[in-house]
Amino acid sequence: MIDLGLSKLALIGVVALVVIGPEKLPRVARMAGTLYGRAQRYINQVKSEVGREMELDALRKMQKDMQDAASDIGKDLSECVGEAQSAIYGALSSAQHDYNGSDDNPLLNTPTPDQLAIKQKNFRKKKLARMSAVPVWFKHQSGRKTRVISGAARVSRFRPTGSPGAGSFH
Repeated sequence: MIDLGLSKLALIGVVALVVIGPEKLPRVARMAGTLYGRAQRYINQVKSEVGREMELDALRKMQKDMQDAASDIGKDLSECVGEAQSAIYGALSSAQHDYNGSDDNPLLNTPTPDQLAIKQKNFRKKKLARMSAVPVWFKHQSGRKTRVISGAARVSRFRPTGSPGAGSFH
C-alpha cells in the first residue's frame, strides 16, 4: 500500500493548487470526494454480495446434507415398518394355522348385539359392586371435607371439655 503521511498530503495539495488553480480546486476536490465515496460504496456492495453468495452456498450445502439425512432416515423407517409388518402378518398367519378352525375364535368373529348387551350389563354390575363396596363410615373418615369450618370453631370442637382455663389465655 501507499504510505501517505501528513507531509505527502500537503505536498499533493500544493501541487494540485498550482496545477489546477485556486478557482477550480474546490470543484475538483468535491468531484474527487464524490468519486471516492462512490468507489467505497461499490466496493462495500461487492463485498456484501460476495458474503451473501458464500452464505447462500453454505445454506445450500446444509440443505443438501439435511435432505440426505432425511432420505436416510426415511429409508431406515420404511425398512423397520416393513420388517414389523411382515412379523405381524407372519404371527397372524401362524395363529390362523394353529387355530383348529371352529367359529368361536374371539379375535376373528365380531360380537353379536346380544353378546354386547350381556357385556354391558355385566360391566354395570361390576361397577356398582366396586363403587358400593366401600362402607359409608370409611368414606366419611377418608379425609374428604364435606363442610369447611373456621380455625376457632375447629379448636373449640376438638378441645377437651375438662381443661382448666378453656376460656382464657395463659
